[in-house]
Parts: sequence; C-alpha cells; structure tokens
Amino acid sequence: MPKDSLERFLAALDPGHREAVGAKPREEQEQLAAAWERELEADDELDTLDELSPRAAEAEAARRVLDREAG
Repeated sequence: MPKDSLERFLAALDPGHREAVGAKPREEQEQLAAAWERELEADDELDTLDELSPRAAEAEAARRVLDREAG
C-alpha cells in the first residue's frame, strides 16, 4: 500500500483518533487505510459529498471505518 494512502487516512482523522491509530502497529494502520480507501470508492453518498467537500468525505469515511472497527 502506498505510504500516501496511509498519510491521507491519518490526516482525515480527528486529532484524538489520529493519535490512537498512530499508536497501533503499522500493519493494522495500513489495513485501516485500505478499508478507508474502499469506503471512499464504494459509497455513492460519499461521492456526492466529495464533490462538495473532499475533506468532509474523507473524514466521514474515516469515522465509518473506525466505528466498524470498534464493533
């Protein structure tokens, strides 16, 4: 996975989540970033939001990924 994708994922997180994810092992961070990329690609609702605000779409996708991980 390109480092860029992980960096973009981390940038999309709020500071508290960024710190928590940053403390995880690199492999887990990369898995979360890959899930984030899939979320951005797969959700049509996020496509619409992305047209209005790419940062908001990325933040929403990151929130969804972390919510799913939390269970």
